[in-house]
Amino acid sequence: MTRRDEGGERAARCVLPPSLPPRGLSRVEAARYIGVSPTTFDQLIAGGLMPGPKRIRRRTVWDRVALDRSFEMLPAIGPDEYNPWD
Repeated sequence: MTRRDEGGERAARCVLPPSLPPRGLSRVEAARYIGVSPTTFDQLIAGGLMPGPKRIRRRTVWDRVALDRSFEMLPAIGPDEYNPWD
């Protein structure tokens, strides 16, 4: 039996050294990567603020580099909008 982690990925994925993060992320991993819930991540995609996925055979994956580019384009908030409780 193959072990799977929280995102449903095979435990073998853990063989990557920490200095080499995976390029393709599952939906849950991609949401976690940018710091939001999967539902919020879906809304960001629908709103065009985050990129859509790529298909690799039967897998749906998000490109970590594309996520970085989209994240950098998100507007910064002003000091009057910052809430330390968020």
